[in-house]
Amino acid sequence: MQPSRRDFLLTGTCAVAGIYGLGTTAVQAAQPAQNAAPLELGLASYTFREFDRADCIAMAKRLKFKKMCFKSMHLEMDSTDEQCRQAAEECNKAGLDLYGCGVCYMNSDAEVINTFRYARAAGMRVIVGVPKHELLPLVEEKVKETGILVAIHNHGPGDRLYPAPDSVLEKVENLDKRIGVCMDVGHTVRLDIDPAQSIIECGERLLDIHLKDETEATEKGQTLVCGHGIIDFPAIIRALKRINYQGVISFEYEAEGKDPLPGLAESVGFIRGVIRTI
Repeated sequence: MQPSRRDFLLTGTCAVAGIYGLGTTAVQAAQPAQNAAPLELGLASYTFREFDRADCIAMAKRLKFKKMCFKSMHLEMDSTDEQCRQAAEECNKAGLDLYGCGVCYMNSDAEVINTFRYARAAGMRVIVGVPKHELLPLVEEKVKETGILVAIHNHGPGDRLYPAPDSVLEKVENLDKRIGVCMDVGHTVRLDIDPAQSIIECGERLLDIHLKDETEATEKGQTLVCGHGIIDFPAIIRALKRINYQGVISFEYEAEGKDPLPGLAESVGFIRGVIRTI
């Protein structure tokens, strides 16, 4: 008798889990929510930091991304409102939704105000940012005024403000729920923290993700092609489905800055395969 599609998918899931040393029990224990939203992949444009905006957009289109998060080298923070709108239109013509910006550093009242102006002018819905702790009340005020989400990015070992996702959670727990976490999976792992468990702990406060693999779970970890390192991506995808994650999973491939396309393409193919299998 031919196996059903359900049987095929379950077998595939268990096979992937086996690769990562997970048993069937672990697979069954983290079933996704019944009405989980489809996971959306995007690109953090820092990946193409050595290229201009036109090339960045062209390569994102080539890899069939639909979502883009611009870093300042692709849209300067002092851009006029018209320049911001033009950048968004360039993305739109390429079939890309310029959903966000970042990482944006906010070290003064003026930088907070300008970042929201910039994002609003471009029609962005998410700011991936690092505001100083004392500026969080102003950030909350601007979130309420504009409706733009702020996902605070953790930077791992050596980051004095927000090294880990729970560093963000501690600071925002009493703030508007539209202020939350952009989990950098690589930096989280470099702290020897399980990102899948951290995703569960973040819950609805998880607003954005920067995805990458790492060579080791220490401060010395380096970015490499997804699937070539130590990160358990099936566990991450299961955790995202379990919390019914509503944001974008943006690839931030930091290796091979002058020639990132091959490694990024392999990473994207690998993650798309994991998502389809689980």
